[in-house]
Amino acid sequence: MNLAELNKVATAMVTPGKGILAADESTGTIKKRFDAIKVESTEETRRDYREMLFRSAEAMSKYISGVILYDETIWQNAKDGTPLIKLIEQAGAIPGIKVDEGTQELPNCPGETVTVGLDKLAERLKKYYERGARFAKWRAVIDIGAHVPSMTAIHVNAHALARYAALCQAAQIVPIVEPEVLMDGDHDIERCYEVTQRVLNKTFQELRVQRVALEGMILKPNMAVSGKKNAKQASVEVVAEKTIRLLKSCVPAAVPGIAFLSGGQSDEEATAHLNAMHRLGPLPWRLTFSYGRALQAAPQRAWSGRPENIASGQRAFTHRARMNGLASKGEWAGDLEQKAA
Repeated sequence: MNLAELNKVATAMVTPGKGILAADESTGTIKKRFDAIKVESTEETRRDYREMLFRSAEAMSKYISGVILYDETIWQNAKDGTPLIKLIEQAGAIPGIKVDEGTQELPNCPGETVTVGLDKLAERLKKYYERGARFAKWRAVIDIGAHVPSMTAIHVNAHALARYAALCQAAQIVPIVEPEVLMDGDHDIERCYEVTQRVLNKTFQELRVQRVALEGMILKPNMAVSGKKNAKQASVEVVAEKTIRLLKSCVPAAVPGIAFLSGGQSDEEATAHLNAMHRLGPLPWRLTFSYGRALQAAPQRAWSGRPENIASGQRAFTHRARMNGLASKGEWAGDLEQKAA
């Protein structure tokens, strides 16, 4: 393992003003997104859509530091035969790959899951590295409910995340460690804070046990937010303050950067929360975004599967990327959204 090289990639992934595009939706997930805009999900339409994003010159070169790809996409070529991974490199962004294989039910823990995909990961990582991937992503999913999460679910998911991270570093690939505490329930922000704290503490404990070099990884956590079904939604300021307090208590300063997931927040909420956190500096690590839906919902609607809409899809993508780029430096303001609209 060349830690200096890993650290160089990790630091580039959290370049101030830039963030990571999560374009790693599984075939099932992107079908749901395409259904919503009445586009048939085929290998070709998925390729055309992602090619549109990767050819958005302004967005990709100015505001996107890296792109997380799905297995199908990393092997695909653009319409003109250029590998999609090359389009990302040509824009100056770093290609990455989602390597987990989804979740399975956790025995003896009703309603809880564990992320799988470790079995042949070492061999897969080697092939991805040869293809050009320089970072990877693995997502653990922790739900909040009446009797969950259990310590079992937290433990097995943290353990799998750490094993994945160690395998990545051995393959000279930067691991994005993503323990996501879902915002689907009716819990308040205090409960989200408490559960996320337990999850992060356990995750870093397991990373240490697996001898993962913290300087060569990126953390992708949820923010401390109220559950979607809770009648009382915490304000932007409260979310920012609690999230920063939480991270300072759990995340060692050796980690180069933290790239938040949007986790079902609206486009503007995700941007406003990130922006407000930057007003609470100085911070020991760089903070940025690794958004999927919060970057892509607008361009998907604008594109709607029609070749004549490619330019408007790219404009929508560039706008969201720019807004989040500004937020990752604490320079965003709500009226910038209105101006663009």
